[in-house]
This record gives sequence, structure tokens and C-alpha cells, in this order.
Amino acid sequence: MTTAACHGLIDTRFGPVAAWLDIRGALLRLLFNPTPEQLAAHACPRDDAALAEVARQLAEYQAGERQAFDLPLAPQGTPFQQQVWAALREIPYGHTVSYGELARALGNPDGARAVGRANATNPIALIVPCHRVLGTDGSLTGYAGGLPLKAALLRFELERSAPPGLFGG
Repeated sequence: MTTAACHGLIDTRFGPVAAWLDIRGALLRLLFNPTPEQLAAHACPRDDAALAEVARQLAEYQAGERQAFDLPLAPQGTPFQQQVWAALREIPYGHTVSYGELARALGNPDGARAVGRANATNPIALIVPCHRVLGTDGSLTGYAGGLPLKAALLRFELERSAPPGLFGG
């Protein structure tokens, strides 16, 4: 497991975000509305300046100027989790897929639950857009940042990418 070299805090329209970088400057973790306990659990020096590029890209996203992130990433996980997280990065801005659709795209038509578990462990929320995955019936399902945040992120993207009321696909 890679140890974080530093962390920083970034204010966003969706609440404060904590981010951790490894020694090479790759993003290990991004967490909305971190608690003091979560910050302490990933103890490393605070260096907001080291996160300048993360903060810049998040600001561009919030301004509606960025639809995909271009940051070095180093999420820690199993090969299957890595495969799911890579697939999440392929979901276009403003679009959604179901867990089943994602499982089928990965060649595992019966793997919706496994995809859901991998999605739930995504350590780099938003940058790796796990908020774009919905239940089979189109319902909002679990999100580490909470369902209100998931709904806000989807609404934000949909308002900037598709006709009103269209959920993408």
C-alpha cells in the first residue's frame, strides 16, 4: 500500500474536499466533507500548495469548463477494483449507467454486485466518477459522500450537458 506524502483541503461548491498525494504527486484519495477522524487516519503533512493542480481542475469543473480530469492517479485496490475504476473514467460527463450495464461492459453480465462493491470502494470520488452509476431502475444508490451529494453532482452535470429532464444513457 502506497503511503500518502501529503494532503490538502480544497473548498468546492459541494463542500470541503480533502485530497492525498503520493511521493510522485499522484492522487491517492479524494474525500468530500472529511471528518477530523478521517483526516487523522491518513496522517501526513498538510501541503495545500502541492495540490494546486487538483484544486485548479476542480475549480474548472465547478465553473463548467472541465468535463474530464487529467491528473496522475494512484488509487490502491485489487486488479478487479482497478478495472472497474478505469471503466468509471470512461462514463461521459452528464451520462449515467447502471451497475449491470457496467458489469456487462466489463464482460461479466452477472457481476453487478461485484461492480457495486468496487464502485463503493473508489478512493477518488468525482475524479473517478462513481456518482454516474445508478441502480438498474435508474434510482440513486449508495454513495460514500451521501445520496444528496450524488444527486447534486448528477444534477450539476446534467444541467450543463443535456436537455432538461434527460438522464443521459
